[in-house]
Amino acid sequence: MAGGYTGKILRIDLTNKSVSTLDSEKYQEYGGGHGMGSAVFWDLCEDKTVSGFDPKNVVTIMASPFSGTLVPAASGRTEVQGIGVQGYPIEYFTRSNFGGRFCGHMKWAGWDGFTVEGAADEPVWIDIRNGEVEFKSAEGLWGLDAVETQEEIWRIVQNGEETEWREVGKERTTQRPAVLTIGKAGETLSRTAALIHDAGNGAGQGGFGGVFGAKNLKAISVLGTGSVEIADPKALMDARLWSMEYAVASHLDDEFVPLGMGSMFGGAPASGAAGYAPADQPKSPIGCLGCHKNCRARFASAASNGSSCVDYFFYHVYDQAAHGSYTQHILDATEALQRYGINSYQAEAAIIWLNNLWKEGILGPGKEIETALDFNQLGTAEFARQFLDMVANGYDVGEALHEGVAYAAEKWGRYEQDTKTGILPLQCHGYVQHYDARTEVEWGYGSLVGDRDINEHDFNTLVFWAPSISALFGAQPACSADQLAEIMGEKLSPYNDPMMMDYSDEGIYSESMAKLVAWHRHYTRYYKQSLALCDWAWGDFFNEYGPEGRGMTGEGEPKFYKAVTGIDQSFDEGMEVGRKIWNLDRAIWILQGRDRDLEVYTDYNYEVGAVPGYTTYEVPYVVPMYKDGQWVYESAVGRMLDRDKVEEWKTKFYTLEGWDPATGWPTRATLEELGLSHVADDLEAAGKLGS
Repeated sequence: MAGGYTGKILRIDLTNKSVSTLDSEKYQEYGGGHGMGSAVFWDLCEDKTVSGFDPKNVVTIMASPFSGTLVPAASGRTEVQGIGVQGYPIEYFTRSNFGGRFCGHMKWAGWDGFTVEGAADEPVWIDIRNGEVEFKSAEGLWGLDAVETQEEIWRIVQNGEETEWREVGKERTTQRPAVLTIGKAGETLSRTAALIHDAGNGAGQGGFGGVFGAKNLKAISVLGTGSVEIADPKALMDARLWSMEYAVASHLDDEFVPLGMGSMFGGAPASGAAGYAPADQPKSPIGCLGCHKNCRARFASAASNGSSCVDYFFYHVYDQAAHGSYTQHILDATEALQRYGINSYQAEAAIIWLNNLWKEGILGPGKEIETALDFNQLGTAEFARQFLDMVANGYDVGEALHEGVAYAAEKWGRYEQDTKTGILPLQCHGYVQHYDARTEVEWGYGSLVGDRDINEHDFNTLVFWAPSISALFGAQPACSADQLAEIMGEKLSPYNDPMMMDYSDEGIYSESMAKLVAWHRHYTRYYKQSLALCDWAWGDFFNEYGPEGRGMTGEGEPKFYKAVTGIDQSFDEGMEVGRKIWNLDRAIWILQGRDRDLEVYTDYNYEVGAVPGYTTYEVPYVVPMYKDGQWVYESAVGRMLDRDKVEEWKTKFYTLEGWDPATGWPTRATLEELGLSHVADDLEAAGKLGS
């Protein structure tokens, strides 16, 4: 098998408490991570229409060939897939992803991934030490929070001894096992429940914590003492040293000029958390396995250690409003979120929504929606803990919110009216607005034609943050709008269309925008989710330290792939693998009921103008536009989407992808071109093959 792979996937059968293996070489063509997970799910999940809570649901937890290696911003990413429980109204096959060191230990233990099938008859946890796998009772772990669970498993694996050494077969290590666990929210089968690993690493979207809970699986612990075989170690070291010329760290000894929000790869240490921390709180950077960025932080109080920006979003504006600045309250609130194991986006949307209902006099003591929550205390750690406890344990307003905000809105009879006004900011498929579909349209479109909020920042820094922050402070972005279009025209192969950067009122409905969204779907499915390049470092398009501002994307990805695997794969060949994975995922959603009519935004996107700070981003919506024959950065504040033009855009996108424009279903010709004839056969048998 190629370098970077172990050759084995561990199958965990919870129902029978048994294990077996799959030959991962069968799935190597998909890269690893997401692609491998999708292909394995297709083969193992016999009924892809069951609920995510059903024992027949198959969960895959996959590494990549880069996991546990020196590939920068790739070594520590783990991909989780299966039928999620957070989607609304359909529980779609979906994905999540987390950082840390779990996938490294998975690889060092000899595994390219795990599948979790069936359900145990009592709570268990899985103890994996290299090739040895044991099912252990979780009776003493059930009820512990996510931090306590990991600490207890560490003690168990250490045999309660004072020594730092752990025995792993005939070998010894000082490493603690990497543990993936659920908190109380997962145990109670909440649709908001996340999977938690170490400090601050979580697979939040999809509700996989609730899926683990339904399977009576408290945790998976893995400890490995092996290594990853690299095809060309020298080429890997050379590639890493080459890549560091694009990073902040390599320039700190020179006359350092702070980045103008232009480079993802070169982001500053602790940047993901520092902006939400109290000014007087001592902190230091922390990062995932093998990463050069160390984008998260440790704090003197230890509260919320390892968390990143999104973990603070659910509460940071309220802490600031209540106290005039960020205080220990935000760190303590985020610590509680991690311990309960609750998805931060669900918590964020719930508080935004409840606060709006409180202000309108609909929610409160003796009101239409009864609650003991006192929103006069919003911003305190005590309020956050009370709210999170309600959600995790399902009482008070948490009885409904335990099912997630979309299902709660349906239960309270408020879904239609509150997504129409936007006081409940659900964008599509039951997922919370992250970036605004009316302004950063590639993000919204990607979510619309996918299964969840994409959470992929490839263009986000360049088309949103850089021009918006610059406008906020009266400065010029590091990358001008015409330079941005030029660079993207070079790098976004195979389309190479500079007009893909046109976010004007006309451009957002164009075929060029369809190309941008298609490029993004294919790139992220392979390079980010299958090869596990971190979303906060790749793609690297514009980079202030690169030649003429050019980043590594297009050159860096195949360079690292060849060094690790020994396979000479071009960038465009990788994009084709991404297109194959994207179509395989699409086929699963179609079997679950997806068609064109279900790919619509909630009403506020069409009826309410975009306003800065609509959720928690208090910055101008300034984006690149092509107007009057020139490229400019202009505000898109006030824009709303046109329903008919969105429908026209969908037709352009479906046609570009080789799907039936009437249904959005892939055709046999498209699937066979991608080597997915067996998928076409199954869709045809179900009466869901595009014509």
